[in-house]
Amino acid sequence: VRIGWLRSVNNIPHAFAQNTMANMLAASAKRDPYQFLLELIGPDRVVDLSKVDYWNYDQTYEEYPIMTERLKRVLRVAAEQSGYGTKLGPREGIGLAVHRSFTTYVATAVKVKVSNDGKVSIPRVDVAVDAGRVVNPDRVKSQMEGASIYGLTAAAFSEITAAKGRITQSNFNDYPMARMHNSPREIRVHIVDANEFPPGGVGEPGTPPFAPALTNAIFAATGQRILELPITKSKLTV
Repeated sequence: VRIGWLRSVNNIPHAFAQNTMANMLAASAKRDPYQFLLELIGPDRVVDLSKVDYWNYDQTYEEYPIMTERLKRVLRVAAEQSGYGTKLGPREGIGLAVHRSFTTYVATAVKVKVSNDGKVSIPRVDVAVDAGRVVNPDRVKSQMEGASIYGLTAAAFSEITAAKGRITQSNFNDYPMARMHNSPREIRVHIVDANEFPPGGVGEPGTPPFAPALTNAIFAATGQRILELPITKSKLTV
């Protein structure tokens, strides 16, 4: 079976596993997921991975260090801007997720409302991004908006199957993607000022946090834990 490109590649399952597990641990400990995640990230520090086989996107750790302070900052901005912690209606929830990829830090907050028959609507998404020195803010915003739509596609419609040595899905007629009627009603992008750092990537980093933010929001709204994507496997639709 021939392989192909995927926007954000291994960061999609990586971010989903990390942020889902953190949310599960918070629920098990009866802790607020947001505060629990901040504590898991830990104190401000530079994470030194220079002595292990960890790819830093062909950049040096001296120029592009891994900084927990920046990770926590985007998480705080996404939580604050989304209204996380405010009282919501029945079967409504806000989920959070955060991830560093392509030397950029992104946190996503997804608000959902889930009907009794499993229909998930997304009134709003807040994305906080620290991409270092930003040269073109409009480009950053458009990339984060597009990444949210692509992240929704990955979370809700992404199943690939194979038969007789070939991928079953051939084109958009049998591989559905998010369209206007099931996309978030509003996507707000919050660019975090980080001019003291060199520019990071913006084409792919917005995708990985979306799926876990969505499924964490569904858990907050309904108590249903999703450990496998797409969410249609859990009898949910968007």
